[in-house]
Amino acid sequence: MAHLRLLFSYSRRHPQHHRLLPLFHFSSDANSSSAPPPPPPIKPVSYAPKPQQQAPPEESAAPLTQDAGPRDQSPLPRRPQPPMPPREWTQQDMRYVKDAGPMISPVSYPSRVAPLPEDRPVGGEAGAVHDEGLRGEAERIQMDAGRATRSIFGMPLEEEQLPYPTIIPVVKRPQKVAIDLVDAIRLVKTSANDKKRNFIETVEAHVILGVDPRRGDQMVRGALTLPHGTGKTVRVAVFAEGPAADEARAAGADVVGGDELIEEIRTGGGKLSFDKCIATPMFMPRLSKVARILGPRGLMPNPKLGSVTNDVSGAVKAAKSGRVDFKIDKTAIVHVGLGKVNFTEESLRENIGAFVHALLLAKPVGLKKTSKYVGYVKKFTLSSTMGPGFPVTIPSLSVAADHYNKVQVS
Repeated sequence: MAHLRLLFSYSRRHPQHHRLLPLFHFSSDANSSSAPPPPPPIKPVSYAPKPQQQAPPEESAAPLTQDAGPRDQSPLPRRPQPPMPPREWTQQDMRYVKDAGPMISPVSYPSRVAPLPEDRPVGGEAGAVHDEGLRGEAERIQMDAGRATRSIFGMPLEEEQLPYPTIIPVVKRPQKVAIDLVDAIRLVKTSANDKKRNFIETVEAHVILGVDPRRGDQMVRGALTLPHGTGKTVRVAVFAEGPAADEARAAGADVVGGDELIEEIRTGGGKLSFDKCIATPMFMPRLSKVARILGPRGLMPNPKLGSVTNDVSGAVKAAKSGRVDFKIDKTAIVHVGLGKVNFTEESLRENIGAFVHALLLAKPVGLKKTSKYVGYVKKFTLSSTMGPGFPVTIPSLSVAADHYNKVQVS
């Protein structure tokens, strides 16, 4: 029995020597000649290595002594364990490091500040090198600013440096001083004769009025017959039938007709062969068909201008002798031609006086001032068709208008 106990204890301590046990197999057929069956094959089983937790040495050593106390009474050699692969940190590991780990004190490094130009040394070799570097940088900047280059297909081209834009002060033209009417007529004729034209220029009057053309009660318009005519041939058209048409032809009308003339104007594509229009009252409703053609050109007959009348022969003679219609525009200016530059100075003065007299007659009733001209005629300018303008004084215009009125009355 002592031998068996020694054998069992030895097999317990050394499991690799378990092959000796079949030699001492005791059974009922031990004396039989058959050999014992071979042991079953042992399959190797591998388990994932258990992660090791950091624990104090006294806690980890205690369970080892309890387990090895009753069974292992002598130290046994341990198998070498394979190295554990690295694993990721868990939340418990991070909490442990945060709470129980060593405190890491922050490390601060001194800030480095670049020395300013005034902090750099001036004297000595370092100062000389510094000054040369600044001087070279300044020269390079000046060269780049003076020669801006660009390349086209790899070839450098120099660009011309334009001067920096500056504000140019606006020089206002000196305003012309108003002169006498006779002097203005003389200057207009001189300026027109100095520049030779292929045509005879017209003497024009441009009057700035102190009225509001947007108001209906301040509309300025009228007509007059110039004492010496306009100096140009006027083509007159008359819309009449029967005896009135015969009177118009006898008075020298260029175009006379009725419904056929209206249809010709409507289908003519805007081409007109006359400069003035005269109509009898019975033709005014029929002229509504061509009002859009005659109205913008100032040819629409108007009873206020004397172009709608039963006295057709008198209207034709007045239009041929130099009848002029004038009307204020949207800028409160009246433009009218009062003769040719080849007229005499006295003829032009009488024509201008007649126009000023008609302009005073067309003055709106609402403009009541101490004088006939104050607040009504602001500026009167006389000029030729392609010449400069000359402002005229109001007193000289008043004298010309009064002279024309006396001549007409007498």
